[in-house]
This record gives sequence, structure tokens and C-alpha cells, in this order.
Amino acid sequence: MLATIWRRTLRFFDQNSGIHGNQLGFLSPLDGGQYEAYLGWSKFPRAINMHAMSILSLQSTAEERTHMSALQTTAISKGYFTMAASASSLGLLMLAALLSTATAQLSPTFYDTSCPRALSIIKSGVTAAVNSEARMGASLLRLHFHDCFVQGCDASVLLAGNERTAIPNLSLRGFEVIDNIKTQVEAVCKQTVSCADILTVAARDSVVALGGPSWSVPLGRRDSIDAASSAQVANNLPSSTSSLAQLISAYSSKGLSATDMVALSGAHTIGQAQCQSFRNRIYNDTNINSAFATSLQANCPRTSSSTSDSSLAPLDTTTPNAFDNAYYSNLMSQRGLLHSDQELFNGGSADNIVRNLASNPAAFSSAFTTAMVNMGNIAPKTGTAGQIRLSCSRVNS
Repeated sequence: MLATIWRRTLRFFDQNSGIHGNQLGFLSPLDGGQYEAYLGWSKFPRAINMHAMSILSLQSTAEERTHMSALQTTAISKGYFTMAASASSLGLLMLAALLSTATAQLSPTFYDTSCPRALSIIKSGVTAAVNSEARMGASLLRLHFHDCFVQGCDASVLLAGNERTAIPNLSLRGFEVIDNIKTQVEAVCKQTVSCADILTVAARDSVVALGGPSWSVPLGRRDSIDAASSAQVANNLPSSTSSLAQLISAYSSKGLSATDMVALSGAHTIGQAQCQSFRNRIYNDTNINSAFATSLQANCPRTSSSTSDSSLAPLDTTTPNAFDNAYYSNLMSQRGLLHSDQELFNGGSADNIVRNLASNPAAFSSAFTTAMVNMGNIAPKTGTAGQIRLSCSRVNS
């Protein structure tokens, strides 16, 4: 496992940074499945001086995974790593990220013994919410995405405070649905099921409730004890105006491929967007169906106002409340609502992926479910990291 992770780390630097992987060091096999990573660094940037640690011994144990995940989270939050950091420090960061993502002990059966009713409670809560308002399915799915892309899938977005009130998160919905489910779960399994896992499962159940595919959700995440800053939110979430290159880069930074990115964008087969997020596209973009643009302008005037900015339009005008692959057909006819949507089919490297998913519903289902599992594995807190919150909106006292 570690040998594979290490090779992936070296390949990443060879392909993406102009830094040759062999500058980072090498991995030496030891007995009993243990590896030693020889890293040729002298020190971390800024406050952490690591010059005395020339050999880092890594084992695929819960203790090591917890340590590496904590190291990664602390180093990033305190700004010890920047793009100007040395190649070796970046190598350690990448190794820590890959370890925390690829080897975290998540399992679909995590609560089978400790809280066997958890999944059925979550499903019932989500189904009731979506039956009451179909849009809620998209809202819960989006809430999970915004959580995972900012400091990992740790339910930090559910905490009252800076992350939740950051500008890209102001339009998030569904907090009350998760809170209600959490209350029901706590009633039968006290401080056992994390908010991070509830949100991850709720995203899956939302897709199913709207006719989409199901998948097995790895479980065992723990909740963060702090929220991200507004700057972290802005720097990690792709925007509705992102270019294809920016989208690929944003997803790649989370360990997700271009296919993952296009598949996850297919979540826009459900839900709605506010006028302020697509106004510039319907008045200024040239790669848009003119009749489609005109139909949107009536409820989204060129001049901004508090009323018009929040006017809604479906992301998929063909089947707005059904989870299917119509989104991709819309892109092929230049009917993507957001600028970032249409970037997926605009003469670039993602065009063929869009064509495949538009023509093959089974291929979309497969790609989407794979991508959702991959996204759900972004930097989870496991072992003794974080906590199991009693209330999803605040840390335990």
C-alpha cells in the first residue's frame, strides 16, 4: 500500500510541479510490510524545525494514520506549507495527504454493531425531507460537496460560524435536516455516529430519493473541532465562473481526476442556482444557446438587485427533479446554466467525457458513484482525531 502511495506521490511531482520525484527521496522496503521513507529535507518552512528527523518510519497502522492526518491538518491550518515550500516539504505534505486519504480505515459496516439503526434513520429523514421539497435533495448533496472540499469531509461546514457564513456558503441549505437526523440518531446511539458520516450518507440517500444510483458508503469519519476560515473556503471551492483549467486544478488538488470532476458536476442534473451566479453568462457568454439565454433573462435582469440576485433557475431544464444524465445533453446543446458547467463542453479536454456520459446512462451512474466515494475519502478524520459531536452545529463542551 505505502509503496503504491509513494509511487503516486513521485509521479504527481514529476507530472505537475516540474520537480523530479527522486528529489524527494526514496522508499525502502523493510520486513513485515513496513517501509521507511527517506526524505531529503533539512527543515519545514517557518515554525517546525524537522532537520533531526532524516528518516520517517511509516506503517499502515491506525496510530500512524491518525498521526499523519493530524500532521497534515495542523501543518495546513497553521500555514507551515505554502507553494513556495521546498520540494521535500511538499513531498511530505503530499505523502501525508495521500496516507490520510488512501489508508484511512473507513468501512461500510462501521456502525453495524455500534448503531445498527443509523442508516435507516438517515434514509427516513432524507426521504421525508425530499418528499416535502424535491430541491432539498440537491441542497444536501451540495452541502456534502462544500464540506469535503474545505479541510476534508469532517462536518466543519455544519458548525455555526465563519465557514458557514463565508460568501460561497451563504446559499447552502439543509442544515436543519441534518440536525433533525442527528437528534434522532442520538436518541438511539449516544455519541456514536458522526455528523460527517450522517452528511455523507444523506448525500447518497438524496440521490437515490430523486431516482439516481445507490452506492456503498465507507463510514467511520469523525467530526472536526473547528471550522475553516472564510479565506480557506474561498481558496478551496471552485466557483461558477471557473474555467476548465481551474476546475481540473481544483479537483486535482483534492486527489480527484478530470473524470471525477465531470461526473461530480453531473450533480447539477438536480437543483437550482441563483441569478447572481449565472447573470454574466446569459448576457455575455457566446457559447450559449440564444433561446435558452433569452428564456432566463426575464427572471434575471441585467441590473443587479436584492430581489433579482436571488431569483432561481433549474440547473437542468430538461428534468430538473430527476437524477439522470440529461445534464450532459444540455451541455452539448449549449444549455449549461453556469459558465463552469459549459466549460466542460467547449472544445476542451473534457468534451469526450461529456459525450460518453451523455450517451450512456450506465456510464454516468458508474462514474458518479465512484467519484462520490473518492470525494468522501478526502482527508477524513479517523481513530482518535476530532470528536463525535453531540450537536452538529457546535463542538462538544
